[in-house]
Amino acid sequence: MCSILFVKEEQEINVNEGDNLRGIALDNKIDIYKLKGKLMNCNGYGQCGTCIVEVVEGMDNLSPRTAAEDDKLNKKPESYRLACQTVILGNATIKTKP
Repeated sequence: MCSILFVKEEQEINVNEGDNLRGIALDNKIDIYKLKGKLMNCNGYGQCGTCIVEVVEGMDNLSPRTAAEDDKLNKKPESYRLACQTVILGNATIKTKP
């Protein structure tokens, strides 16, 4: 069992290793999208780049960046991830809508 802390929401969620970060957030009513993403997103296929989150702690406990993330986040800090492409491997602290 892993723990994901969402900083802005002050909510800690216990999850299973291998769970997808976007799915966990949406299942727990944590809003990861800004207005544009709410109106139009790719439903988790890594094509739109609207589910950006910042990993505050625990980057080593998440899957490596995918090619889709490298493409969409090429000018963003290394701590930014696409929630839809991120698999949870251990505890992490996440900031939504950085």
